[in-house]
Amino acid sequence: MTHRERIERLLEAAGPTYAAEAGIELADRPAPLYRLLVLSVLLSTRIKAGIAVAAARELQAAGMGAAEAMARSTWRQRVAALGRAHYKRYDEQTATALGEGARLVLDEYGGDLRRVREAANGEFRSLAGHLRKVPRLGPVGADIFAREVQLVWPEFRPHLDRKALQGAEKLGLPTRPEPLADLVGGDELAPLAAALVRVALERGLADRVT
Repeated sequence: MTHRERIERLLEAAGPTYAAEAGIELADRPAPLYRLLVLSVLLSTRIKAGIAVAAARELQAAGMGAAEAMARSTWRQRVAALGRAHYKRYDEQTATALGEGARLVLDEYGGDLRRVREAANGEFRSLAGHLRKVPRLGPVGADIFAREVQLVWPEFRPHLDRKALQGAEKLGLPTRPEPLADLVGGDELAPLAAALVRVALERGLADRVT
C-alpha cells in the first residue's frame, strides 16, 4: 500500500476534523472561530475527546456560541451545559475559565479572533502566544487550535504537531511535517491532522487502517 493509499483509507476511517464533529462549520468569521477556541479549551483537559466534543455541542445548543453570549452566561449555566455532556471532573474549573476567556477575547480582540490572525502574521509561535492568554488553553490547546484552523487560515499550514506525528509513525507514514504534508492537498491537512491524532489516541485504529 502506498503512502497516499494509506492516507485515503485513514481519511475515510477517521477523517472529520474535531470542529466538524462538534458541529462547527469552520469559517474565517468571529463566531465559528470562537467556537473552535472553546473546543480547544475543552480538548486541552485530560478527558476523552468525545466528551469534549459533546460539551462543545451542548454549550453551542445552550446559546453560548459567541464570546458575547458566553460572557453574559452565568457560571451555573455553563456548569449545567458541561454536565449534560458528562464533562464532570473539570466542569466547575472549566466553567470559570470559559467565562474569563470570553471576557479576555472581548476585551483584547473585540470578540473577533481574526485580530489574532493579523497579529500572528503567519507565525505559529506568535499565534500560540496570543492563544495561551486564554485560561486553561496552554500549549496543547494552541496546537489543537492551529491544527484545526489551518483549514481556513492557510498561512499556518502545515501544522502537524507531535501528537499527529505520533499517529503518522504508527501508520508508517513520514514523521516530519513537510514530507507528510506533501502527500495531501492543502485543504486535506486539517482532516489529516485530526485523523492522525485519533490514530495516536485510539487503540486499534492504526490496525484497522493498515
